[in-house]
Amino acid sequence: MDKKIRSNCPVSYALELIGDKWTLLVLRDIILRDKYFYKDFLNSEEGIATNILSNRLKALESHGFILKNRDTKDRKRFIYSPTEKALDLLPVLIATMQWSDKYNTENKQRPVFMEMVRNDPTEFESMIRARFSDNTPCD
Repeated sequence: MDKKIRSNCPVSYALELIGDKWTLLVLRDIILRDKYFYKDFLNSEEGIATNILSNRLKALESHGFILKNRDTKDRKRFIYSPTEKALDLLPVLIATMQWSDKYNTENKQRPVFMEMVRNDPTEFESMIRARFSDNTPCD
């Protein structure tokens, strides 16, 4: 599912792969919110439509961001897990969270983990990476 890259600009290349809201939110859910099943993503607060979710999961898999495997506990469903390529986006996700934390004045209720992101973003990233060190999702 390779498509022609529009330019050699590094920003443009990244945006070609991850530059829409839903792609980053699905990655957020897998990496930061312990969501691994199709139904988990549908239940996210942003309310992604089934056709968009299906499209994003296929694109993430085809571009090497996630792995899709049969769930050993329920063979009817698939489990999605991040690859190293997806985990390498952690600094981008963390920087986005820090930026939002600084500028989002409308939401006064911050997630508990934001304290760790504020105090030690490097340790936060290490903690998240450690959860996926054997490339199997946490149960």
